[in-house]
Amino acid sequence: MHTGFITHRACLAHEMGSWHPEAPSRLTAIHDHLIAVGLLPHLVHIDAPVVAREALWRAHDRGYIEHLESRIPKQGYVSVDPDTAMNPATWDAALRSAGAVTEAVDQVMAGQLENAFCAVRPPGHHARPAHAMGFCFFNNVAVGARHAMQVHGLRRVAVIDFDVHHGNGTEEILANDERALMVSFFQHPFYPYTGAEHPAKNMVNVPLPAGSRGDVVRQVVDEQWIPALDAFCPQLVLISAGFDAHREDDLGQMGLVEADYAYITKRLMEVADRHAQGRVVSTLEGGYNLSALARSVAAHVKTLAQL
Repeated sequence: MHTGFITHRACLAHEMGSWHPEAPSRLTAIHDHLIAVGLLPHLVHIDAPVVAREALWRAHDRGYIEHLESRIPKQGYVSVDPDTAMNPATWDAALRSAGAVTEAVDQVMAGQLENAFCAVRPPGHHARPAHAMGFCFFNNVAVGARHAMQVHGLRRVAVIDFDVHHGNGTEEILANDERALMVSFFQHPFYPYTGAEHPAKNMVNVPLPAGSRGDVVRQVVDEQWIPALDAFCPQLVLISAGFDAHREDDLGQMGLVEADYAYITKRLMEVADRHAQGRVVSTLEGGYNLSALARSVAAHVKTLAQL
């Protein structure tokens, strides 16, 4: 089995201020921990390419992309949302974060990789068709889903989101697209205060109260996610892998631990084995306690690589 590890040094250059939790140190912590536990040598290392402009157009308004590009600062920061800003390196990092997912889809569909993890930032699942939001500029997983549909002709693509925050941008982009099924849990009520009321018909949204622990989440996976995914029979499984539902992460108030992420990953791989020839592409979303993030990613990647 070949598991890809797709990243790029450009993703370290984007930053939004020393105070900001979505920081370059997130990727450094992941990389260093994967080395420390001996996982990194077992992965296929790939530099994330710049995403094709037409791939962005399938998920985002052209005017939004042009406007965002026009606002790249020569120095300092430009705010595009109350908690989201660009520095001179942001544009390249955002293009490569989306490009990592389309590259992973291409390689998994070609059989060159069985699955892949995209260690990239900025994250993407809050990015709406025409708005940056919640640390996100381009919706990496939605770009990847539409790429799989358009370029590879897939008729059924599953998107699974286990970030502590609802993936509102992903839902908005993929809502009522019969080629997509999105399943998620998220803390509620909580930022971005969406997802609990009137979800689109192709969404399985499971809002959970603060304090929910792994036993509750595993029950959601087994009793709600898996039946819906099996009924859908996805040809590709995409994961928005946020690790901020960890009990040590202060940006959420849920109670997951590394073993829970390994369990979720294993169950999703079983779905992929049944319906999608094992094809799984995962991309990093949240996770802000550096130690918990690194340990959780290691559990996720170790499960993907079956090590």
